[in-house]
Amino acid sequence: MEDNHKMSRRQVVAGLGTTLAAVAVSPVFGGTNIEKTTYEGAAKISDPTTLHPKPPFKSQPQPWPGLQSKMDPVPDCGETSYKGSGRLMGRKALITGGDSGMGRAAAIAYAREGADVAINYYPTEEQDAQEVIALIKKEGRKAIAIPGDLRSEEFCKQLVHKAIDGLGGLDIIVNNAGRQQSINSIVDVTTEEFDATMKTNIYAPFWIIREALPHLPPGAAIIGTTSEQAYDPSPDLYAYAQTKAATMNYVKSLAKQLGPKGIRVNGVAPGPIWTALQISGGAQPEKQQMFGSWTMLGRPGQPAELASIYVQLAAADASFASGQVYGSSGGVGQP
Repeated sequence: MEDNHKMSRRQVVAGLGTTLAAVAVSPVFGGTNIEKTTYEGAAKISDPTTLHPKPPFKSQPQPWPGLQSKMDPVPDCGETSYKGSGRLMGRKALITGGDSGMGRAAAIAYAREGADVAINYYPTEEQDAQEVIALIKKEGRKAIAIPGDLRSEEFCKQLVHKAIDGLGGLDIIVNNAGRQQSINSIVDVTTEEFDATMKTNIYAPFWIIREALPHLPPGAAIIGTTSEQAYDPSPDLYAYAQTKAATMNYVKSLAKQLGPKGIRVNGVAPGPIWTALQISGGAQPEKQQMFGSWTMLGRPGQPAELASIYVQLAAADASFASGQVYGSSGGVGQP
C-alpha cells in the first residue's frame, strides 16, 4: 500500500510540474489573458430598410458606360464605411470594371484588407477610376490603372501582363465588368449590340482567365459577377441575361477543372444594385426611377453591401468554397 501511495504522490507532483511548465512557456493557457478580454459597447446594427436611399430617383440618363460620380444619389461603394482587417494582406488582384459599382467596392475593400490592386475600365471612365486609384494608394497599397476596351482579345492579353508586371504577380481575378442594355424586343437587338454584350461579358473573362492561368499559383481565386438575371431574366434584358447564365455556368465548370490545381472559382449574383449600368441604358426610364422598389427592403442595394462577399470569396479562410454562387438580392430573385 505504501509503495502505491508513494507512486501516486510522485505522479501528482510530476503532473503538477508539467502543468506549471506549460503555463510558463505558453501564457495564453493561463486564465489571466482570458479575463482581460473586454468589449466596448454593443455591436452596431442598422435597419436595412432605412440604411440607403429609396426610390423614386430622378431620371438621369447618361451615355454608355456612364459615370457614377454624376449619379444622384451617388452609389455607395464603401469609400467611407468599409473597414479592413488584413484578410488579403500581400495578395495581388486584377478587377475589371473597377472604376465604379461593385468592381469599385471590391477594389476599395481589397486594398483595405491589404491587397495590391489593378483596375481595368473603359477609357471614358477615367474620372471615376482616378478616385479609386487614390483610395487604394491612401491605404499604402500598389494601385495600377489599366484603361482599355475588353471587347478586344489583344487588349485582354495585354491587361493580364500589365497587371502582373505592375503588381509583381497575380492571385485574384475579379471579372466584374459588364455591358447591359435594356431593349424591349429581340427584333430591335442589332448584331452589333449583341456582339458587344457577348464580347464584354463572356469573351473577355475567357480571354483574361486563359491568359492568366499559367501565372496563377495554387491558392489563387477567380470570381465572376453573375446576376439574378441568370435565374429569373427580365424580358428587356435578352442579351445581358443570357451572359449572366453563362457566367454562372463557367464558374461551376472552371471550379471543377481548376480545383485540382488549387485554384478556386466562385461567383457573386447581385439583384438590383444601384450602379452606372442603370442610368446608361441598362434600364428603361420608368424602371430606373423606381429601381429596387420591388425588393423586400423597398430599395436597391448599394455596391458597398456586396464588398464583403468579394472579400470572402478571395480570402484564404474560404478555402473550401469553390463552384459557389453567392446571392445578394434584397429578398427577391435567386439563388
